[in-house]
Amino acid sequence: MKDILSVKNLSVHFQTTEQKVQSVNQISFSVKKGETLGIVGESGSGKSVTAKTIMQLLPGQSAHIQAETIEYEGNNLANYSDHDMQKIRGQEISMIFQDPMSSFNPTMKIGKQIDEVVSKHRRISAHKAKEETIEMLKLVGITSPEERYHQYPHEFSGGMLQRAMIAMALICRPKLLIADEPTTALDVRIQAQILQLMKNLQEKFNMSIILITHDFGVVAGMCDRIVVMKDGKIVEQNDTTSIFTHPEHPYTQRLLHALPRIDQKKANRYTKSFQDTEALINVKDLKKIFPLKLGGLVHAVDDIDFHIRPGETLGLVGESGSGKSTTGRLILQLQQATEGEILFGGMGIHDFNRKELKKLRRDVQIIFQDPQASLNPRMKVLDIIGQPLDIHKLCKTKAERRARVEELLELVGLTKEHANRYPHEFSGGQQQRIGIARALAVKPKFIVCDEPLSALDVSIQSQIVDLLEELQEKLGLTYLFIAHDLAMVKHICDRIAVMYSGKIIEVAESEELYENPLHPYTKSLLDAVPIPDPGIEAKKIREHNIKTETYHFERNWLEEVRPEHWMLV
Repeated sequence: MKDILSVKNLSVHFQTTEQKVQSVNQISFSVKKGETLGIVGESGSGKSVTAKTIMQLLPGQSAHIQAETIEYEGNNLANYSDHDMQKIRGQEISMIFQDPMSSFNPTMKIGKQIDEVVSKHRRISAHKAKEETIEMLKLVGITSPEERYHQYPHEFSGGMLQRAMIAMALICRPKLLIADEPTTALDVRIQAQILQLMKNLQEKFNMSIILITHDFGVVAGMCDRIVVMKDGKIVEQNDTTSIFTHPEHPYTQRLLHALPRIDQKKANRYTKSFQDTEALINVKDLKKIFPLKLGGLVHAVDDIDFHIRPGETLGLVGESGSGKSTTGRLILQLQQATEGEILFGGMGIHDFNRKELKKLRRDVQIIFQDPQASLNPRMKVLDIIGQPLDIHKLCKTKAERRARVEELLELVGLTKEHANRYPHEFSGGQQQRIGIARALAVKPKFIVCDEPLSALDVSIQSQIVDLLEELQEKLGLTYLFIAHDLAMVKHICDRIAVMYSGKIIEVAESEELYENPLHPYTKSLLDAVPIPDPGIEAKKIREHNIKTETYHFERNWLEEVRPEHWMLV
């Protein structure tokens, strides 16, 4: 089959005032017509820089590009001016970006923004452009497209906004689609829907796809061939089956080994005995209701009950908006419950006075989702970790304080020399380790882990999970682990609670939940999880499992079983 795109000896470096940074180093690859090529690798490997180079979207002042050729349909794009590329972008080659919200103008309606793409590349009337936009919104699965056409980006959910971006990318029927981490920020069911949508549209338009991701589970079901990148170089490329069954490069082997698989039994690394112990956390009849500005109420947490025993890890899973993070914040007393009670060590925390509440904040800590955003960029690590020690007056001298910070750094796998650095001098995984050290500084009994892995690469995720388990064994910690990565949750949690629309709809032992899910929503979540095995994913696609389950779930569960009081009242 003929190549639609051929890249030969591409190098990209960025020149700063201090140094030259080599982002892409002498890489070569091709994409055939109708093929899906996956480019995988961790943050900083050069994946996105490669995609933006093809599209000529890199900043001209700091980016320096060298290429023997970037040949598209017989034309060398490396020689194209920006004016020439304007005719290519959107019409011949389109791109879906990782963050859909930042890709739309927040002051313009969705429909008008898609209209602009049609009008730029094709001379048609405004009425005809609107018709085609509405038809494309319908094609990508957006309900009530006539109404959605007139809405603003903030009125769309994450999944709907990603669909709108796909509509914008495909409105001119491009021959090549570059999808840069198109599902990273999405929940597992929405991810499955978006990937299935891309497959369907590829067949409909006979389109080629470059799929950029760090998730091997995603490429297993989507891609014909895979390119593995590390430190700006291609370390391995082959057909998908060969990559998964016989990976040759140690880096590829390490990435595949780091992946937790939902279809494999969890490894019990540590022996836990909490079956007959009294619960450390007891949540009873908990409710949190938020009033809306335009009237009405949202039941974010709706009459839930659960408990967590000392030394246990309870997983709390569900899609965005299900109430997971709100539940965590209620336990931490960062928000006040509307009704119900939370017992910590048998005492109702809603009745705590100021002194008791300060003691609670020492016993209960949190690890945040975004490590970079949770660390003060103006403070050194010594002060970031030392701040809770100061608040609770746990160190009498500066020397004692520094010794405790250095002890904590070594506990989480860093060194005492790291104490004098600022957050920006660390990788994402190192920043998360600093966040964990800060949470451990006051010797808590209970930690809320609020999506602590979602911003990290897969191998870093594995390291952080190992660290959390080791710390739990060593320090006797109890965790509430909030996440939407069900494969990872299975391997770290003892029990799992599934949330939907503010309610806990199912609770079970980790292995039991995956082997015998009882609720249709739980089943739909599990079916949507991509498995890093091309054979299994190909079978799922052939049988249309994801598409069928999503359809039946949306029709039957959302419309018939969904609680009435979740709706606006």
